[in-house]
Amino acid sequence: MELKTYKHIFFDLDHTLWDFEKNSKETLEEMYADFHLNTWGIKSFDDFYTNYKNINLEYWRLYRENKIQKHDLRFGRFYKTLKAFGVEEESLTNKLADRYVESCPRKQHLFPFALEILNYLKGKYKLHVITNGFKESQYTKLTSSGIRDYFEHIITSEDVQSKKPDRRIFEYSMQRCAAINSDCIMIGDNLIADILGAKSVLIDQVYFNPFKTAHKEQITFEVGCLSEIKRFL
Repeated sequence: MELKTYKHIFFDLDHTLWDFEKNSKETLEEMYADFHLNTWGIKSFDDFYTNYKNINLEYWRLYRENKIQKHDLRFGRFYKTLKAFGVEEESLTNKLADRYVESCPRKQHLFPFALEILNYLKGKYKLHVITNGFKESQYTKLTSSGIRDYFEHIITSEDVQSKKPDRRIFEYSMQRCAAINSDCIMIGDNLIADILGAKSVLIDQVYFNPFKTAHKEQITFEVGCLSEIKRFL
């Protein structure tokens, strides 16, 4: 099969290039120790982390669906996590929320082969980022992890007032890059936000699926490791 020629590659950031789980867990572990959460009745970090992780996923889903605002996400996830352990302390909630958004984006862990694939693609294509993450946090992540200069345009949902999978953020991104859909491909880990969002505007997709999550969608390409992208780009 003859491979299609692209000009623009849109990357998701969190969970695709920047290792959100590793960076987040490292930050939360430091916070658990620094704020002495064991003295608040939270007996182990594992309990704290498991509760937070599940609650955070739910809050991000609500945020993506425009059911809550940025402030609700930033503070609500910690309020609900603490409440699960019987702790309702507004001051502690605020301190945890502020510390997390200050510290986590400064972490530098990337997915395996992220730098290798960026070096491979840079020069062959114009690279861009489309992200639902908070604008100030995403720029910090890109800079701290050393990958900011690989990208020509960084498009955040806050810039567009529209979140993936809404077609408007993809349409804005193409307009911003002076691109048409047939020249573009989207690489991301989220089947709904990244893949189906791109598909809705007829942009080809690369589903980064390292955990081999089962699905029934028709996708242009699917990889379990970023290094596999070299097979078709």
